[in-house]
Amino acid sequence: MLVSGLVSAALFFHAVTGISGFSVTTSTPTVRVRENEGTDLKCSYSADFGRDARVEWKFKNLKGSQTYVIFDGKPTTPYSSRVTMYESNLRISKMTVNDNGVYDCEVSGNSKFGEVRVTVTVLVPPSAPVCRIPSSVTTDRPATLSCHDSVGSPPPKYKWYRNGTPLPIDPHKMSGFQNATYRLNPDNGDLKFPKTTKMDMGDYFCEAFNDAGPPQRCRAVKMEVRDVNAGGIVAGVIVVLLLLVLLGFGIWYANKKGYLPKKSESKPKSNVVYQPPSVYGGEDDDGDFKQKSSFVV
Repeated sequence: MLVSGLVSAALFFHAVTGISGFSVTTSTPTVRVRENEGTDLKCSYSADFGRDARVEWKFKNLKGSQTYVIFDGKPTTPYSSRVTMYESNLRISKMTVNDNGVYDCEVSGNSKFGEVRVTVTVLVPPSAPVCRIPSSVTTDRPATLSCHDSVGSPPPKYKWYRNGTPLPIDPHKMSGFQNATYRLNPDNGDLKFPKTTKMDMGDYFCEAFNDAGPPQRCRAVKMEVRDVNAGGIVAGVIVVLLLLVLLGFGIWYANKKGYLPKKSESKPKSNVVYQPPSVYGGEDDDGDFKQKSSFVV
């Protein structure tokens, strides 16, 4: 009677709280470690899995590719030189930026399965970003300035400067920038001008930053904003005129040398055929002598 009461109480507690006896937990759900340093990833599980519980560790990188770190109680080949397992915990030495991602501790035993996830961020300061800044743009035309750093971890954010002054992400909320039309993306480093104006002219540089180290900047480049290229238009017109002159000269020269076919002159054809009068009469004479109007007795 007492045993059945305890069982009933346990089932009632489980139904109310939702807590199962089979549990897998970690004391390090988020780990941040500097590059080339080591770290421990913790994993523990309840005794319900049994003394012969199977523990495996999997790793999924930022691109979604997944691989085993611990399989069948041993480190896999890619990790054998820098990974050790003690109890159910994982120790990794000399972390690199390629170790960024999530690590899953999976426990199975007594026909049950449980897992817990540890997110790892390897801290790498940014390097000097690669900036692409046009040296000259035309008014009322779009322009894009780009900035990117592929080294920093976590992925750095970006900030743009013009003439040494930082550009706010939302210019309409800052005094002195209400008339600005640019769009700045701090996540990918793009600075876009839908239509450039004279006020957009200046010296530009970009800064990449994260919490792993000091920010880094690219070299400043002066962006000129010019009006429509009138000189180019004039040059284009002159080139077209020269081509027309050359074409005309070529036609004249070919005609002079007789390379072109001449037009044949057509003369109107007469329908009357002239035949001189015959002294002996025409073909219509039947041999008899006929008096002509010019005959005189």
